[in-house]
Amino acid sequence: MLVKQVAELTAQVAELTAMVEWFKEQLRLSKKRQFASSSERTSSSEQLSIFNEAEAEARPLAEPTVETITYTRRKERRPREVVLKDLPVETVEYRLSPEEQVCPQCGGPLHEMSTEVRQELKIIPAQVKLVKHVRYVYSCRRCEREEVTTPVITASMPAPVLPGSLASPSALAYIMDQKYVQGMPLYRQEEQLARLGIELSRQTMANWILSAADKWLKPLYSRMHELLVKRDVLHADETTLQVLHEPGRTAQTQSYLWLYRTGNIGPPIILYEYQTSRNSEHPKKFLSGFKGYLHVDGYAGYNGLSNVTLVGCWAHARRKFDEALKALPDKKRPAAVAAQEGLDFCNRLFAIERDLKDLKPYERYLKRLERSRPVLDAFWAWLNQLSPQVLPKSGLGQAVSYCLSQWDKLLAFLLDGRLEISNNRSERSIKPFVIGRKNWLFANTPRGAQASATIYSIVETAKENGLNPFRYLTCLFESMPNMDITEPTVLDQVLPWSKSIPAICRSSN
Repeated sequence: MLVKQVAELTAQVAELTAMVEWFKEQLRLSKKRQFASSSERTSSSEQLSIFNEAEAEARPLAEPTVETITYTRRKERRPREVVLKDLPVETVEYRLSPEEQVCPQCGGPLHEMSTEVRQELKIIPAQVKLVKHVRYVYSCRRCEREEVTTPVITASMPAPVLPGSLASPSALAYIMDQKYVQGMPLYRQEEQLARLGIELSRQTMANWILSAADKWLKPLYSRMHELLVKRDVLHADETTLQVLHEPGRTAQTQSYLWLYRTGNIGPPIILYEYQTSRNSEHPKKFLSGFKGYLHVDGYAGYNGLSNVTLVGCWAHARRKFDEALKALPDKKRPAAVAAQEGLDFCNRLFAIERDLKDLKPYERYLKRLERSRPVLDAFWAWLNQLSPQVLPKSGLGQAVSYCLSQWDKLLAFLLDGRLEISNNRSERSIKPFVIGRKNWLFANTPRGAQASATIYSIVETAKENGLNPFRYLTCLFESMPNMDITEPTVLDQVLPWSKSIPAICRSSN
């Protein structure tokens, strides 16, 4: 009886001890996230103490030892002439009056022998003015006197972007740029315009945004969607979005913004889609007709896509080991712990990718088989040996479990030289929305959330194609009301990568 009781108590103590260690681990990691740098950089050491024999056997050639030298150098700055070369120049000249152009010594006339130049940056704050579009109507005097009917001819005038409103192309572009590029919510824009002497309510601006997004930007979004699913290498990600007034749902319910974008081949296309859930039906519907490779993180919602090969993210795998290492007590961290060894495996793969970044896709494919495959084989053996030895809920246990469960996807980057080792491309594209969300916090209605997804798609795609979002939106709102946007070939002329886009829309101008 006592033996059984002792065994039960021992097991209970072991379970509670493991639980306490897990809570300590989570507390240390939480403090690191809250107060420490978010950088995941580690030393470039490639020394691995577990399964070195297997790695040595698997690799056809041993890589040379790399000595890491750390030093500090001054950041190179571009010459001032290069920085300022695209700015318009206003020249102010200072001359002596004719009466002053007299030599104080001999009384003779002075001549201009040289100049002294000082350069300053002049910033002109936003200006608002009212533009009146007046078009004239013409008739024939002779016909008025002699004929039964008189022809009436009206001068041509560009169509308004939003008939019946005060909105101009530049006003719409400015409001959208301020909110979706600069992260300034409408209530702050309302205050800013009031200081300029303009009473423009946030409700009016919101209506302008919704109407312009539905009428002009949505057709462009749909065309970009058609072109996106024709590519064969894409990236996907998703993040939360709060929408206050969704039918049948409370204001606290989380909705989602899904991101789909192209890879490193061809003109960039970045599309966002608002959905009420994280259900797997959403990517299936959005990516209908797509065939090829899709870079994703570990979310299982992408697993059911047909004719699609999922490519896992080594940045996520690496992050798991980095967090496991940060969760350790400070005194244990410098030791050759397993979390550090897992991190070193990931670092080695990323180092190889940096070496191969300038190669052509097929050359990169061959080099990955030669250099990355042996590292992966050694890592796989190390994971399987370590798996039974770690607590499943510990940071290290979760890192090991993630890699084992995602292994087929993590290997997929070896299949094609165009593929990337991580899904960082989509994380970078979803970051502007995440930063903007910190300022405006939520969307009011589903229509507003859809409009935001559409506008973010247009401005982020414009940025990736080297366009200035404000100028590009202005050009769109000036040209699209005067075009037949039901024709795909006409829409193609205003796509962000089109050669028809005016040079003024380029970021460098």
